Amino acid sequence: MGSELITIGQASKMLGVSIQTLRRWDDAGKLFSIRKTTTGYRYYRKEDIENYNVKDLFKLAKNWIASDSGFEPRQSFYCLDSSVFQARLSRLENELGKMKELSAIFPLITAITGEIGNNSFDHNLGNWPDVPGIFFAYDLNKKIVVLADRGQGILKTLKRVIPNLKNHREALYVAFTKIISGRRPESRGNGLKFVKEVVMNNKISLFFQTGNAYLKIKNKEPDLKAQKAVVNFRGCLALIKF
Repeated sequence: MGSELITIGQASKMLGVSIQTLRRWDDAGKLFSIRKTTTGYRYYRKEDIENYNVKDLFKLAKNWIASDSGFEPRQSFYCLDSSVFQARLSRLENELGKMKELSAIFPLITAITGEIGNNSFDHNLGNWPDVPGIFFAYDLNKKIVVLADRGQGILKTLKRVIPNLKNHREALYVAFTKIISGRRPESRGNGLKFVKEVVMNNKISLFFQTGNAYLKIKNKEPDLKAQKAVVNFRGCLALIKF
């Protein structure tokens, strides 16, 4: 057939999407498989998968975090531990530093990306519900950074020190506005106030969701209100635009 064939499971791991998603893409004509008449199983040309252009990083991260079954995301977007994350964060900073139009704010973009990613590792250390580590990807042409984790989420984390929190919206608002605790690991949550201040004072925007609550923070928009989301998932999802 002119190319090495791989199984749907192998294609799933390479792209960082679930097998169910690949089946839907095949049925919708988005990414065709090859069916072997003897078995009916779906196979893919390896070169097609390697060359597949993931255009929507945010959607890819959202599909991963909202998936019922946990699986490791695409390797190029997957940080299993904080050391991998820090190495890729340094690479992001170097690439941002080469963009003249971002000369004044690229260290801040790196800082808030680092704060959000480090929160995921610190809050879930030894307590990952299924897949450890985070999804971390960026597109400098679109000027976006995407982060996600399948961790415990902010509500469960903050209930350790604020047991009377009622829901995800209340927990999300507290995380971005209130000083919580000086003790670790709860103290890491205070970094989200730093994230908020950076975004509000610079030409940066942030979408952040945990559980069934989300908020949007923009430059020079002081009002902060957590909204109820349609999709509910465990963990956190963030989109930084600059």
